[in-house]
Amino acid sequence: MVSIVLASHGKFAEGIMESGQMIFGPQKDVAAVTLTPDMGPDDLKAKLKDAVASFDEQEHVLFFVDLWGATPFNQVNGLLASEGHEDWVMVTGLNLPMLIQAYGDRMSEETAAAIAKDVFTEAKNGIRIKPEELEPKEAAPAAAAAATAVPAGAIPEGTVIGDGHIKIVFARVDTRLLHGQVATTWTKAANPDRIIVCSDGVASDQLRKTMIIQAAPPGVHVHVVPIKKICEIAKDPRFGNTHAMLLFETPQDALRAIEGGVPVKKLNLGSMAHSVGKVVVTNALAMDQDDVDTLEKIKSKGVEFDIRKVPADKAESYDAVIKKAKDELAAQAANK
Repeated sequence: MVSIVLASHGKFAEGIMESGQMIFGPQKDVAAVTLTPDMGPDDLKAKLKDAVASFDEQEHVLFFVDLWGATPFNQVNGLLASEGHEDWVMVTGLNLPMLIQAYGDRMSEETAAAIAKDVFTEAKNGIRIKPEELEPKEAAPAAAAAATAVPAGAIPEGTVIGDGHIKIVFARVDTRLLHGQVATTWTKAANPDRIIVCSDGVASDQLRKTMIIQAAPPGVHVHVVPIKKICEIAKDPRFGNTHAMLLFETPQDALRAIEGGVPVKKLNLGSMAHSVGKVVVTNALAMDQDDVDTLEKIKSKGVEFDIRKVPADKAESYDAVIKKAKDELAAQAANK
């Protein structure tokens, strides 16, 4: 029998598993894996692996995930790419009709792939409107791709497109780079026509690069480039019509880009993961002395800071955050 993993933000996966059991009865080899605010991507990945390890059937596993492009998606996608068997399959947009269909199908179907094809249709058919006259008579056509800049190699060098200056509509430091908070909230707030992940490490890692590109929100192109390349793009007049969101993994990468001529006027600090030697400054930011020094250098170049995870959050004071980081680092040094 095909095993099933339900993965979500918060307790949604646990709740829908309970709902499914109320309708279809107790189910063997089904696990709910939840992402909580105190967890990082590696923590979620470990929970996913533990869930699969608990199944009697580990060759045929169907992953139901809540959102395309968010952290549960990214971690399952990574498992499929690096550790998955031939019949490990993921379907996003988890809803109850899809789950009930899967419970029924796995009584006769032997592969996750076969079940995935069935539940895809059932999941869409389960979305209805009352009163019925509000339902579209035909499926809405796919949204047209947003206007994009012409690739640098498509036209002669020196050609000026638009005003010849790339538009940086949003720049963010986020250890996780492109994930749910970025794909589902910041892209709506900033309205870029492309997202550019600026990282030497990711640009040279084909697996991570592919996973990030696959997490692109609808209608937005995603590219992964090294820091040197984004500096070249910033000076290339062929990108004058590009409205770009820039994502940096670290403040050090952001500083290199700014020093290289990338016109970042405001930098959002969304997430800086904790590691050995760093102090926890907020629930999303951890810093060491190099981070503090780097942020101060960025500020000295006239860049403003926007410290919040999502647009709805109240922005925190840069001065207060840096002061706390310095105090915590001083206390850490005194205790050594």
